[in-house]
Amino acid sequence: MDVDEPRPTGEEIAALARRIDRPVVLVGMMGTGKTSVGRKLAHALGLPFVDADEAIEEAAHMSIAEIFGTYGEDYFRDGERRVIARLMERQPGQPPRVIATGGGAFVNPQTRALILANAITVWLDSDIETLFERIGRSDKRPLLRQGDPRDILTRLRTEREPYYAEAPIHITSGPGPQARTLAKVLKGIDEWL
Repeated sequence: MDVDEPRPTGEEIAALARRIDRPVVLVGMMGTGKTSVGRKLAHALGLPFVDADEAIEEAAHMSIAEIFGTYGEDYFRDGERRVIARLMERQPGQPPRVIATGGGAFVNPQTRALILANAITVWLDSDIETLFERIGRSDKRPLLRQGDPRDILTRLRTEREPYYAEAPIHITSGPGPQARTLAKVLKGIDEWL
């Protein structure tokens, strides 16, 4: 999307929101902006937002890092799948949610199949430099504690890209205002619907 490309109007966003009949799930690497863009997307569409990692921490009464450290990644991914399935369920009369997932959630075949079958799936993608700039020095990411963060991000992105590529909507989240990424997401959903 060009910087000068017009952003959707309030009327266009309201019309799009009326067409959304299932959850909008954001997938992609850690640091692509799934949570921050997800919050803005939910606000723009007038839909509730939930971060799957926050819901997992609430359900487990532990941080993601504590779950990884105590039980390991396999245990975490199983719980993550169950929480995402619950978050995607829609109660009668309730609007669909915008859901931000953890970076590895979509790699799990069961979780990926569930999301692809029941949601509007948006892959937020970023290049390694953008990812490293955003989260490379963070100590809150358990997977980045296992060596050089840039190398780990590069390896994870390469390993996970084929899974993320199954998402029907692919949006690049680069440096610059998140309003630009939000506009791309809105346009991507509109074109996909």
